[in-house]
Amino acid sequence: RGIDYGGCLPAANRAAQLIQELAGGRIVEGAIDAYPTPLCPKPVSLRVSRVNQVLGTEIPASKVRSLLEDLELRVAEEKEDLLVVTPPSFRGDLEREIDLIEEVARMNGYENIPITLPASSSFPVGKNRDLLLENRAVEVLTHCGFHEVINYSFVSPASVDLIGLPPEDERRRWVRILNPLTEDFSVMRTTLIPGLLETVRTNLSRKNMNLKIFELGRIFLSEKGENLPRESRRLVGVGLGSVGEPHWASPPRPIDFHDMKGCVEALLDAFQIQGVSFERTEEAPYLHPGRSAKFSSNGQGLGILGEVHPDVLNRWDIPERVYLFELNFEEMIKRARGEKRFQSLPRFPAVYRDLSLVVDRTLEAGKLTEAILASQEPCLDEVMLFDIYQGAPIPEGKKGVTFRIRYRADDRTLTDEEVNQRHERVTGRLRDIFCVELRQ
Repeated sequence: RGIDYGGCLPAANRAAQLIQELAGGRIVEGAIDAYPTPLCPKPVSLRVSRVNQVLGTEIPASKVRSLLEDLELRVAEEKEDLLVVTPPSFRGDLEREIDLIEEVARMNGYENIPITLPASSSFPVGKNRDLLLENRAVEVLTHCGFHEVINYSFVSPASVDLIGLPPEDERRRWVRILNPLTEDFSVMRTTLIPGLLETVRTNLSRKNMNLKIFELGRIFLSEKGENLPRESRRLVGVGLGSVGEPHWASPPRPIDFHDMKGCVEALLDAFQIQGVSFERTEEAPYLHPGRSAKFSSNGQGLGILGEVHPDVLNRWDIPERVYLFELNFEEMIKRARGEKRFQSLPRFPAVYRDLSLVVDRTLEAGKLTEAILASQEPCLDEVMLFDIYQGAPIPEGKKGVTFRIRYRADDRTLTDEEVNQRHERVTGRLRDIFCVELRQ
């Protein structure tokens, strides 16, 4: 409540009295008061109707006045519904109308406030689409064995040097903090990757060797001529160590590129993003040039994944192999489809054909898959890659690739002759485009 600014003189008089009684002496008449600007109590207007509206009561004005006067407050009645209350110097906490209403409720008794339900009707409010998709992404990655982390949005300017970003990279356009606590928290992050690598290093120092973590957060890019930065959401995940905990029935298997790619594919499938393709890339300086890929939807880039570059791991003192994926979450939201359509189970059996090819070692299997699907051969239902082989008797510089192709018609059972004709046309298309050979 503060100090009683009007109690100085009474306290001084009482002190003089005690000194005279206990130690003797004579009290000099008068007082020296160094108080050039005396404080005066400020009147507060109180509406009786407002008291009853807030408390849900029907207290008459006379009772409200009596309750306040019992607290040594001076009350003057301006109008029938309006009281002007002047608090004493020792009640510095009474400054607003609501403060006086609280005093009336306390003096009248809280038990006399009637219990009522809110007058307004409530309706369930649906979540917005972005939040639903964020929750879906978190759920998918959690099912894949990942744990979500939240890192600081403030980072060190040296963080982009540690992941090897070139000088012209837009992620070097920081937003600087005017009053940073330290240099390590002096700019706003332009990528989530340094924060996750720091989390990996911390966990490894504490002997947590099997790690799958992700972060869904915002990055901040400074825009020339703009007062505010451009904010964009990114989804980044890292994995290292073994796929599962050690078990007597199966030896541990280290996490690899395909495990991370499978998680990305699960995300894209959950968002129902169509026309997704993967392609080898060397664009990201923080990823291994021979073990990284970018992925897009109908030509629009969605993200990148691969093994973190050994030089980057050395700078972070991480001795283990680390795999990483980074997704542009804004683009994913744009291309996500909200509803699923029911598709009845097939009425007629499928026919399978295996296609074993010998191709150049540098040719990506995804290119072959895209070419097969692009043929738009009638009744071609699914293409699945199930084997890649290098070594004898495959010639040097070549590799063997085997696909399983499923053919199915909606209105009838396909005959072997129909399937063989379609299969020959698919094989011929691959010969024309890629000069492949059938593996004997």
